[in-house]
Amino acid sequence: MARKFFVGGNFKMNGTCASTKSIVDNLNNATLDPNTEVVIAPPALHLLSVLAQIKSGANVQVAAQNVFTAASGAYTGEISPVQLKDAGVPWVIIGHSERRTLFGDTDEVVAQKTKAALDAGLSVIACIGETLAERESDKTFEIVDRQVAAIAKLVTDWSNVVIAYEPVWAIGTGKVATSAQAQEVHKHVREFLASAVSPQVAESTRILYGGSVTASNSKELATQPDVDGFLVGGASLKPEFVDIINSRQ
Repeated sequence: MARKFFVGGNFKMNGTCASTKSIVDNLNNATLDPNTEVVIAPPALHLLSVLAQIKSGANVQVAAQNVFTAASGAYTGEISPVQLKDAGVPWVIIGHSERRTLFGDTDEVVAQKTKAALDAGLSVIACIGETLAERESDKTFEIVDRQVAAIAKLVTDWSNVVIAYEPVWAIGTGKVATSAQAQEVHKHVREFLASAVSPQVAESTRILYGGSVTASNSKELATQPDVDGFLVGGASLKPEFVDIINSRQ
């Protein structure tokens, strides 16, 4: 079965009420590729307003940018997967490199969050990727294997998991992996899934590329056989996000 192309927009800690509404209005009024699944992740403050602003029938879903492992309790500042599900937020991004490097989310924590989100009925965009030092030390495969293996220890049903490969050295730097570099890692991750989980999961799981994706480089990246879409950062705040969504047209 063909994997449906997927484009996610991670707004990170950006956007006012007005600017976020403008982004949603642009998506509501655009002609989006019906063969592409679209998910946008505004800051938590704007999740409910964005849900309400997306017009009925629009090919756009909403994701949180992070989640905690517990369903409820004395965890000031956190949001639980049960709360997201109750609020009608269907997706969550977990393990983004900024969560790993700035807030200490280890491979084990990422795996625990992924399991908690899936158990609550959410779908997960699980992020993996290596730093520049790790790439220059030829440790890329070792790092992504370790990150995926941690999730595989706790997760058996991968039907609601999308993997996003985001080389840390390419996030927000303007540097982008070449289409050949992206394909090489995506192919390896798929092969690792086949051995660590199952060939069926490897074949069906979508693997996205993230890291300075723009309208100018997305079309070439989208031609790679193991690149099943994108997780877009800064460009998701701009009108060109529509062009990235439509990069396979």
